[in-house]
Amino acid sequence: MEAHVTPKETMDAAGSTLHDFDAPLIGGGTRSLGDFRGHPVLVVNTATQCAFTPQLRGLQELHDRFSPRGFSVLGFPSDQFHQDPGTDEETLETCTQTYSVTFPMFAKTDVNGAGAPPMWKWLCAQKAGVMGGRIAWNFTKFLVGADGMVIRRYAPPVPPSRIARRIEMELGSS
Repeated sequence: MEAHVTPKETMDAAGSTLHDFDAPLIGGGTRSLGDFRGHPVLVVNTATQCAFTPQLRGLQELHDRFSPRGFSVLGFPSDQFHQDPGTDEETLETCTQTYSVTFPMFAKTDVNGAGAPPMWKWLCAQKAGVMGGRIAWNFTKFLVGADGMVIRRYAPPVPPSRIARRIEMELGSS
């Protein structure tokens, strides 16, 4: 069963920000993305058996480097591309044991199609990629500003280290 990210209230998507959504965490419970208000975040759809999975190390490096200043990486595992089989708990174990991930990890979710939660539809509507609004593959990254609006979308092959300068700029302006 795929977890759903839901808006806190019914609203026009054009008037929404990332802060208007809640998301289920791996292991239970729900986290309000409003908790990140005032701080930039990098939202990433992750997978544990993808050619890009080693990017988890680079994402953790960004989190370690910038989290003292309020920045966070937010990981959203997805098996929509059939590269993260198994349970949420198995995904979390791989992320923490193999890649030393400490940033927030949310329950598995679809990122495209009818099963995609409103948050993913909103992200894709804010910044379309090469496939229009669809997520092309695992490790698509959305840099979201302190105001909850998408600043930039990064394609899966873009290594996290190439996003550091932009995060630094955002932290300097927030």
